[in-house]
Amino acid sequence: MKFQPTIRLRLTLIYGGLFLAAGAVLLTLNYALVRRGLERQSGPIGVTVDGPMSGTATFLPEIPGTAGTAQFVRPAPRLVTTDGRPIEDVLLAYQATISDTALHELVVQSIVALGLMALASVGLGWAVAGRALAPLTRVTATARKLSQDNLHERLALGGPNDELKELADTFDAMLARLESAFESQRRFVANASHELRTPLAIQRTLVDVALADPDTSPADLRVMAAALRDAVDRSERLIDGLLILARSEQGNVPRDAVDLMAAAALALDQSAAEIAAGGLRVERALGPATVVGSRVLVERLVGNLVQNAVRHNVAGGWVKVETGAHGRLRVVNSGPVVPADQVDDLFEPFRRLAPDRVDSARGVGLGLSIVRSVAGAHGGDLRARARPEGGLDVTVSPPAATPPAAIPAPLSPALALEPVPGP
Repeated sequence: MKFQPTIRLRLTLIYGGLFLAAGAVLLTLNYALVRRGLERQSGPIGVTVDGPMSGTATFLPEIPGTAGTAQFVRPAPRLVTTDGRPIEDVLLAYQATISDTALHELVVQSIVALGLMALASVGLGWAVAGRALAPLTRVTATARKLSQDNLHERLALGGPNDELKELADTFDAMLARLESAFESQRRFVANASHELRTPLAIQRTLVDVALADPDTSPADLRVMAAALRDAVDRSERLIDGLLILARSEQGNVPRDAVDLMAAAALALDQSAAEIAAGGLRVERALGPATVVGSRVLVERLVGNLVQNAVRHNVAGGWVKVETGAHGRLRVVNSGPVVPADQVDDLFEPFRRLAPDRVDSARGVGLGLSIVRSVAGAHGGDLRARARPEGGLDVTVSPPAATPPAAIPAPLSPALALEPVPGP
């Protein structure tokens, strides 16, 4: 098995290597400076002799104009050792020996000191690396023991705002997102199970009743068959909604040009029967608008918004649908008063606020949650406002038609909760 050094060991080796390199450079410079200084101090050695000097006097010939004057030169004495070597050469050789010995001792002692300090630097580097990597150890330990039952735990690393604290804070933020996602998934699964159990129970009851009474008349069987069909239809709508919701939450949507105005007109046409049954007044303000995304998902978004505005309205009410520049879609409707602080709950799966929102014939509680998910998958901005007179004002602003490379990554839609007046 190939040896794989840990990051702590690698950091320690890097610290030790850098210290050795810096120490070697420092010792080399120190050696060069000391040697240069010693060489400056070396040179001819002058010898001073006190007292009379002996030597041979050499008389010079008489120079005209200097009658009666005798001149002579006394040669400097030449000192030698007992073996005949000039004492200057002996002193120079002794000086060179002392310099060489000093430089040798300097090198030896410096190497010994460098080795000892290198060992100390390795030990200190190991300790410093361990202390610096301690937050990473905490992150690793926390990640190893994470499960869906303890996602509430956080590192909460203190200290200065350095790279490690930024990493720990990012890890805590990731845990918060995971906790929210797991909680949402747990709630979604529980709600979906409950919603599916109801139509399945109805179907089973109808079948059991029909089987238990062999004398059931054809008319009764037709009634039970109609009820069974309604239960099956509800199950199909629920499963279809779950599939659409799961697909939109994946984020990988096609990048095709979609005519938003045509999608809005189609949604109004599909709801024409319900609009007529409720005596609703429809105001169309459909202008050219093109968005980039999945045609199926965009049409489902528009259809769900229009269905929500039509189904959760009041008799004789109104619905207004607008499309405009930059792919903006706005759906406003009259209806029951919705508390402003509960508007965001309408965009959660299976969340209903009023009795009229519990009618299974009108939906399964996934319409607006699909709207939010589709808007987020397309990088759109979703804003829902509660009208003081009743009803909702919902605006979706997905990105305008742009080249695929320039399309931003999907973002979570924003919900702005603020009352606004009617149109």
